[in-house]
Amino acid sequence: MSYVVEVADVVAVPVVGEEAKFPVRRIYCVGRNYASHAIEMGSDPKKEPPFFFTKANDQQSVVIATEGVEATIEYPSQTNNLNYELELVIAIGKNGKNISVSEAEDYIYGFAVGLDMTRRDLQQEAKNGGRPWEMSKAFDQAAVVGEISPKSEVGVINSGTIELQVNGETVQKADVRELIWSNAEVISRLSEFVELRAGDLIYTGTPEGVGAVSSGDIMVGAVDSLKGIRVKVL
Repeated sequence: MSYVVEVADVVAVPVVGEEAKFPVRRIYCVGRNYASHAIEMGSDPKKEPPFFFTKANDQQSVVIATEGVEATIEYPSQTNNLNYELELVIAIGKNGKNISVSEAEDYIYGFAVGLDMTRRDLQQEAKNGGRPWEMSKAFDQAAVVGEISPKSEVGVINSGTIELQVNGETVQKADVRELIWSNAEVISRLSEFVELRAGDLIYTGTPEGVGAVSSGDIMVGAVDSLKGIRVKVL
């Protein structure tokens, strides 16, 4: 088949221990999935469940950070308040809709470390005006993801330290068990809204301690059992 414009390449994330890569189909994110983060953002985690939003899945939007290599992102336009949000990322390995909580973990291919970069000032303006968040979340280089570790090797990650350092200082540190909704609950709930398919990534939420970065800052993120990431802001 021919096309009237050039077809974009598929984003493919390295998989630990495999030559083949994980092709990214869609990127979903969970909002306010750590109680401590919901509180620091001025919300009551007991009043509402986490909600979902998306990020773009093309090569302009996704930054792949392999362990031992410093990835880079450019400081984006139209913001003076670029924020980090370190997250555990679920990679979906098979298709499913209306998935039960008891079966949800069967749909996981693996896990990775990710950064949900956010134009916080644009997000706040959108909230204040009752407008969509898209330009605060789905901009170029807004989705950082590390190498994917298969579930067959690391198991299902429902606990373990999640930590981000900026310029050597720890700014976020929590345990994955503190998620309001577990991996299985996130997958089940999201599958009620959309059919999940192999290749989807789900960013599961960030703990408290989100903050701004500037050009020259270096972010180092880690989750127990997974390959870490190191990202410099240009």
